[in-house]
Order: sequence, then C-alpha cells, then structure tokens
Amino acid sequence: MSVQIVTATNAQSAADACAHHIFTLLQAAITVGGRASLAISGGSTPRLLFRTMAAHPFQWDRVHLFFVDERCVPPADAASNYKLADENLIAPAKIPAANVHRILGEIPPEEAAKRYAAEIEEFFGLKDGALPQFDILHRGMGPDAHTASLFPGDPLIDDHTGIAAATFARKFNQWRVTLLPGVLLAARNTVFLVAGEDKIEAMRGVFHQPYDPMKFPSQIGNDRDSVTWFLDEKAAAGLQ
Repeated sequence: MSVQIVTATNAQSAADACAHHIFTLLQAAITVGGRASLAISGGSTPRLLFRTMAAHPFQWDRVHLFFVDERCVPPADAASNYKLADENLIAPAKIPAANVHRILGEIPPEEAAKRYAAEIEEFFGLKDGALPQFDILHRGMGPDAHTASLFPGDPLIDDHTGIAAATFARKFNQWRVTLLPGVLLAARNTVFLVAGEDKIEAMRGVFHQPYDPMKFPSQIGNDRDSVTWFLDEKAAAGLQ
C-alpha cells in the first residue's frame, strides 16, 4: 500500500499531528483556489482534534466545513456530530455560520440525505452524476472497521455513484446519513485519526486481510498515497 502512516505515543499526540497535517492541506487548497473544503467525522477522538484545531489561528473564513456523517437527532442532542463539532471547533474558532454545511438530523433521514446531497452539488457546482472532490476528508474507524456510517454488510458500500444516503445502523438502532463510497474515493486528501486498543483487530483486518470493504469498510480508498493514517501506539499495534 502507498498510504502514509504516522504513529504517536498517545491519542492527543496523534490528534495534534493530524491537525498539523490538515492545516497544511487546507492552506495549500486556499492558496490554489481561494477556499478549502473539509469534511469531518464525529466520535470521541475527533474531540481532541477539534480542540487542537480551534486553538490554532487560521483563515477560517476561507474554510467550508461539511460532515462525513450524522446521527438522525436534533442538533442539540448529545449524540449529534454537529453538536460535537460546534462546541469544540466551530464556535471556539468562530467559523462563519455560512461556511458550515450541516446535515439536518432533525428531519426524516431520506429527506436529510437528499437535502445534504443537493447542498453539496450546489457548493461544488456539480453537473448531473458528478461527485464532489473534498480537499480534505477526515475519517475515523470503529472497532468493527466501519467508517463514516458505513457498517459491515451495508448494501450502500457498493454504491459508488451517489453522494449521500440514509442508512439504519442496526448496531445502534439508529438512523444516520452518510457520504457514500464514491465520495470517499474522490477526496483529494483523506486523513484517518484512530486511537485505542479496541481498534487493534480492525486495524489488522484493514491492513492485513484481502480487500473486502463489505467486511472492512475502512478499506475503502486505503490504497492511495493521498491517504494518511494518524494512530496512537495502542491502535498501531494492529499493524504488526
């Protein structure tokens, strides 16, 4: 594989290294196009990432923030990825509201996915059937090797033409909206931030098992030099 792997001593150090890399990519995108698009994921480890990013002076008015996935809950719900990002990144960094493109988790899932896809199409000026190219797509990985809200066995893993869709996460008995594999593959740069010993077996599956994204969704796109993994030492043990 041609992916890049960065290992740090702990989760905070991995998040700090990931933040530094993201800022480098954001600056490069702004230099070329005047603005940058960043899609972020939720979870516990991203909180560390967002806090580090929020403390760093940056041209946030040039950054447009999107979401890789969202739980179908109101934006003030504790489970909301938007709430996590708002409290730890958007509000502290003073990212302009017009630059934040959230998934409307409070409306019916299918409608939320449809509206989100339409907003992405408008932002990127896409023609029918075209997929967006996010400058940076931040992904995480669950202990079951899921990424975004694409869980093992989800038929959406075979959808390489759509932008976003609603999916029911049976493991959590919860509806979600997620970007689809074609969008994950189209990203100009992808960063994974993964920490914890509960990710060891997933890491082994993603890196040492034959390519089977239906079983290991985090394998999607994990064969490109535009992908960088940031790991703490516990998660990195799965590479051995």
